[in-house]
Amino acid sequence: MLFFIKFKVEHKALSSEQLWDMVELESKATLGAIAAGKIVASYKVVGQRRVVTIIEAESHDELDRILMAGLPMAHYLEIEEILPLRPYEGFAKDVARRWK
Repeated sequence: MLFFIKFKVEHKALSSEQLWDMVELESKATLGAIAAGKIVASYKVVGQRRVVTIIEAESHDELDRILMAGLPMAHYLEIEEILPLRPYEGFAKDVARRWK
C-alpha cells in the first residue's frame, strides 16, 4: 500500500543544535529507507520545516508503527496529511473496463 504523507517538524522543544542533530539522524534513516524501497520518494519543502513522502507499507498497522515509533524524529513530527495512493495504471484499467 502506498501512502502520501506530509510532515511538519515541531522543533520548539529543541535547541538549534539538538534540532540539526535530530535532522541528521532522520536524514540517515530516510536515505536507508529509500535504499530499502520502503520510501518511494521524499522531498523537503523549500524554505519550510516540512517534508512530503510517499511510503510503501504492508498495512495500516505497519504504517502506524513506523510513524509512532520507527522514525528518529517521531515525537517531533506533526503529520499534517496522510493520503492512501493507488497506482494510476490500475485506475486507468478500471475506467477502460467501466469498473467491471
